[in-house]
Amino acid sequence: MSEKLKTKDFVTIGVFTVIYFIMMFAVGMMGMVPILFLMYPFFNAIVGGVIVMLFMAKVPKPWALFIFGILSPLIMFLMGHTYVLLVESIILMLIAEMIFRAGKFKSFKFNALANAVFSCWICGSLLQLLLIKDKYKEMTVKMMGDEYAKALETLVTPSTMVLIYLGAFIGGLIGAYLGKAMLKKHFEKAGIV
Repeated sequence: MSEKLKTKDFVTIGVFTVIYFIMMFAVGMMGMVPILFLMYPFFNAIVGGVIVMLFMAKVPKPWALFIFGILSPLIMFLMGHTYVLLVESIILMLIAEMIFRAGKFKSFKFNALANAVFSCWICGSLLQLLLIKDKYKEMTVKMMGDEYAKALETLVTPSTMVLIYLGAFIGGLIGAYLGKAMLKKHFEKAGIV
């Protein structure tokens, strides 16, 4: 198998990005309630883990995971989120890519760990509130209203951010195992143990 990404790989990346983004939006509806928005990264990681694990099995090539992983944050950036989300996502996707490669694209343990790191990118949507509060609050007020923005500001603290990242990481591991169970046949065909 060629290590270079081909046209069909880019098509697969595009298809999986659409599926992942739709899933992310559907799960994200829970964020309509501020307190539930803190749990969103955990649940997003569980559901998204199935998609990401299948993607890694289908396109086990260098840079595939990074490209796939950076598209959703890029779309969110273009939709009005700040550079914090994009920079945080680039860093996390590079780490996930390196873990994916370290397992030679076939190790379930490495792929699960890569998925857990990958899953943390969505936490950047809340991290914006800590790092560039005024800009994020302005964006949130426009989208959700002043009351919602104030509630979120009260809930998002440095200590809750640690728990949010930890929740996303654990959710990513759960999602990887759930993905393995649901997609066992496909993983066996791809040679992932």
